[in-house]
Amino acid sequence: MLAPITNTPRDYDWGSTNLLADLEGRPASGQPEAEIWFGDHPGCPARVADGRPLGDWLRDEGAGTGAPERLPYLLKLLAAASPLSIQAHPSRAQAIEGFAREEAAGIPRDAGTRTYRDDNHKPELIVAISDEFTALAGLRDLDTTQRLLAELGPAGDDLAARLSGPDAASALRDTIQWLLSGDSSATVDDVVAAAARTRSDAFAAEFALVGRLAATNPGDPGIVVALLMNLVTLRRGEGVYVPAGVLHAYLEGLGVELMAASDNVLRGGLTPKHIDVDELVAVLDATPGPAPVVRAESRSGGVFVYPTPAPDFALTRVEVADADVALALTGVAIAVATAGEVTLRGAAGEPVSLRPGQAVLITPDERPVAAGRGELFVAQPGVSGS
Repeated sequence: MLAPITNTPRDYDWGSTNLLADLEGRPASGQPEAEIWFGDHPGCPARVADGRPLGDWLRDEGAGTGAPERLPYLLKLLAAASPLSIQAHPSRAQAIEGFAREEAAGIPRDAGTRTYRDDNHKPELIVAISDEFTALAGLRDLDTTQRLLAELGPAGDDLAARLSGPDAASALRDTIQWLLSGDSSATVDDVVAAAARTRSDAFAAEFALVGRLAATNPGDPGIVVALLMNLVTLRRGEGVYVPAGVLHAYLEGLGVELMAASDNVLRGGLTPKHIDVDELVAVLDATPGPAPVVRAESRSGGVFVYPTPAPDFALTRVEVADADVALALTGVAIAVATAGEVTLRGAAGEPVSLRPGQAVLITPDERPVAAGRGELFVAQPGVSGS
């Protein structure tokens, strides 16, 4: 069964006023449009053609097709015009414990002070569909960070000293906790001023980002935390995979995002929303290393797979150019078009034509075939997902 689904863009402040509209070929609304959710997460469920929430449809119509009552993943289109918060997500065990703790404390699930809104982990993958997509992802190796701090002169000395311990992960964890705990305002001001006057060949992009963040989030310690992170520019079709505990922040661009079905976000800066420093540090994986960039692996017939270890989801890009492409499914799937026009045919029922921004749920009993000229991203459970 092929079931077209739709949703309304979420109007977070960091959203773009034009990227989603341009993708869909419609006039811009003039308001920020940040994310479109294609899934059954109760925070913002997609709807089927008759207006029912997708979760209701799965419960009522999915029976007999092999579709589960709940999807293990959440697919989104994400359009950022300004930086999202610096954040990390919990492991499954941490989410279960944290959710139970806040439930026992009687904190409403929609409260602004709530940290754990469900009991699931939230590994995630984002793939650029704009020409460029910039992000902060993971903590940079300390040798490179020490060279960056040296270019700031005296303003970087305190941070350099804090990061000079024998264990890199412990030094980074302790420094991040100190920065976010409210005693670092003088350091933040000094680093911002030094970055503005420093001319650097190696770190020009990082110092320019400091100025951009300081303009929108003056005095925020997340500005300096960002200097400890990998700054990466993805080209169209490249992705970043973020497992539990990895610090990240998306900065600008349009992407297809796929994650476990969770809304658990532990924020550490660049946001007016709730920040719980101790809980963030508790789940933080402070191991330094390169940005976790993911590049698609080519399969036959215009199919490209993004490899990740996530059991909850798998993402495939399908390029259709005249010849039909058969889609191999591992379970219930959602396809969203990102270019051209692609028609999906199933074993029964009417074909579904998708233009950019349009999506369809495909039940596991189907053997869909894509035709036309365009591009699809197909989300489905991981190999060991359920």
